[in-house]
Amino acid sequence: MHPQRYAGGCLCGTVRYEATGDVANLCFCHCTSCRRATGAPMVPWGTFAKGRFAMTVGQLAEYRSSPGVARGFCSNCGTSLTYRNELRIDEIDVALATLDDPNALAPQAHIWVRDKLPWVTLSDGLPQFDSEMGSP
Repeated sequence: MHPQRYAGGCLCGTVRYEATGDVANLCFCHCTSCRRATGAPMVPWGTFAKGRFAMTVGQLAEYRSSPGVARGFCSNCGTSLTYRNELRIDEIDVALATLDDPNALAPQAHIWVRDKLPWVTLSDGLPQFDSEMGSP
């Protein structure tokens, strides 16, 4: 059996990636940092083992958005693609909406709901966490 493969990239096609294997932490993040980095009210993420993520075209530009955190993006069109936290050195988060098939992986929870914009209504029935998954 072959591991599941997920391909994706940026808006302009300058940066492409592939990830394989299991995906964890499928979530919508509502934190202020993710919202500002993407210009969206929430960001859908999935976590892959860092060793199972590779660039196939181009390379990521990175911005250190806070201590120990690097956000990967296309330097040409600005598409937000990845999130790396030094506390999780063996993992990388991928923006699910950048997948070629964004229907392949669906968020299973909302995190950092305490930072949620007041005009966003969550009515999808998914679990909600004030901060990270596992913390009510």
